Amino acid sequence: MPRYLSLVKIDESTRPAEGPSPGMMQRMGELIEEITKAGVMLDTAGLLPSEQGVRVHLNGGEISVTDGPFTETKEVVGGYALMQCKDMAEALEWSKRFLKVHGDEWNLTLEVREIAEG
Repeated sequence: MPRYLSLVKIDESTRPAEGPSPGMMQRMGELIEEITKAGVMLDTAGLLPSEQGVRVHLNGGEISVTDGPFTETKEVVGGYALMQCKDMAEALEWSKRFLKVHGDEWNLTLEVREIAEG
């Protein structure tokens, strides 16, 4: 079965200052338990804020490093999920459910891509 990487993109300036609510965390835990029991979830995690990250660039053979936060970027990757699904349609259904768990106070985008095998 193909594997899919779901990248959670977030505008860090619009996320709730208090972070995830206890209710959202409970709903997320229930969904992760369900998707894991279904044999779909291989790995998932949230990422620390971009201010604690770095970007490594290669340009013309030269490597440079930029410390976060990345102010020139509106959206950053805030987390990921690695899933094994029968097809893209199934991966999208799980991704939609993931988004719905967050509620109205979050503005997120998921980029779902099949992993090249072989």
